[in-house]
Amino acid sequence: MSWKNIIGQKQQIRVLQKALETDRFAHAYLFTGPEGSGKESVAFELASILNCRTASLQNGEGSCETCPDCMQVRSFMHQNIEYLFPVESALLDPGEGAKKENKKFTEARERYEALLEQKKENPYFSPAMERSMGILTEQIIALQHKASFMPGEGSKKIFIISQADRLHPSAANKLLKLLEEPPAHVLFILVTSRPDGLLPTIRSRCQALRFTKVTARELRLWLMENRPEIVEPELSFIISFSRGNLRLAWELINNRDSNGAETPTMLLRNQALDYLRKVLTPNRFHEAIMAAEECARNLTRSELTLFLGALLLFFQDINHRKIVPEFAELNNPDITDSIDRFARNFPHADFFTISTLTEEAIRTIERNASPLLVMASYTSEIRRLLQRA
Repeated sequence: MSWKNIIGQKQQIRVLQKALETDRFAHAYLFTGPEGSGKESVAFELASILNCRTASLQNGEGSCETCPDCMQVRSFMHQNIEYLFPVESALLDPGEGAKKENKKFTEARERYEALLEQKKENPYFSPAMERSMGILTEQIIALQHKASFMPGEGSKKIFIISQADRLHPSAANKLLKLLEEPPAHVLFILVTSRPDGLLPTIRSRCQALRFTKVTARELRLWLMENRPEIVEPELSFIISFSRGNLRLAWELINNRDSNGAETPTMLLRNQALDYLRKVLTPNRFHEAIMAAEECARNLTRSELTLFLGALLLFFQDINHRKIVPEFAELNNPDITDSIDRFARNFPHADFFTISTLTEEAIRTIERNASPLLVMASYTSEIRRLLQRA
């Protein structure tokens, strides 16, 4: 992913390009900013440039993306690059012979490799094993060992630590010792959306680079240039739904076919609106509950968050049209009639509270709560709020 494929973050890229041109790197960087802002993508691009066989540090274009080194970086196989994220302790049990017979290790390894595959498919995805207690001490001990060796071809080893705020306390202390006396051939890049979760002493030993949320304009321009097959209304829906989170945008972009009107994204939105009609129809509450249960059982967590996100965008459109009837920058410009009709039928509804409830349901699903319980409770609450209105 060369610099031209990074969405937004122009100032941050200029800082790193200057460091490349002058060869004046900090020994450790702390990349902070909102989730899905592209922090890790920039970290991997920097790692690619430092190992690319054909990259010119003066032209500002970045890595070539095609040489063997760039391909190895992309597949997480490059000898000079270590990528750490929260894993399960079962993955780190000692004893090579025992590992082969250890069912827990084998299953943990499969889950780990599945996360890496997901990361390859979506560069904005931050992997973490569900049963992990964070970035573990054993991972940092292994990092210390690898730091003692010089890089192969290339000038530096690059250690990228994802979700650095999840360092286990003992792991954080070992990393601190490594940062206090850093090997000259190692570049540390700590990535986090919660810098306050890091030890102050670790933060003080890193050069902070603050990333910003990608704007709707930046994402729209990038999509129009790189994915011209995505047109309205799908284009606006992707931009509105992702709200600057590139992980979500990437999932929507790649979960589609050639016909924008029939993409899974738009079909799921229409399914969400059908569900809402059942919620509002008198004497059909049992159908709404059944629809909620069907969604909870048949949709993946990411699809369910998209389902609820589609409702959230719909409620936002209603609120905008209630406040400013001629408001034109809708999330769903293709269903303006439905939006206006809903606004007329529920003139006193508290859509701020309804939107807040929807956002909380999304967060609860993302925190691995039971989808069935979340959807049943959500259905009951929004029906109560809308009927009261």
